[in-house]
Amino acid sequence: MANRYGGSSWVGRLRCNTQAMQWHLDEISSQVTPGALAVLMLDQAGWHTTGKLVIPPNITLLPLPPRSPELNPVENIWQFMRDNWLSNRIFKSEDEIVAICCEKLWKIMSIGHRKWVYGF
Repeated sequence: MANRYGGSSWVGRLRCNTQAMQWHLDEISSQVTPGALAVLMLDQAGWHTTGKLVIPPNITLLPLPPRSPELNPVENIWQFMRDNWLSNRIFKSEDEIVAICCEKLWKIMSIGHRKWVYGF
């Protein structure tokens, strides 16, 4: 996740579950500028909506309507990654998959660090 002030946060995980989501929220929370609020748009995956999560006070969750992947910009990123870097390959390990995902996500997110992005 890149922010307008140049900081970023990313938690690379192969497993999507409540614990991974909690780690992700905690990491994002630690990167939010003091006094600011992060708004996270997310789908209705069980690990996003469980009551077992402890939502940090500097984060607000904005759930998308159920069954609406077209409203979720992250779905476009994952589809692009599958189409260009993850499909039709044999990986040596889970670590290799995570490494490739992290490398490519940083490449995609670097677009947000370009000065022209902030002119809108």
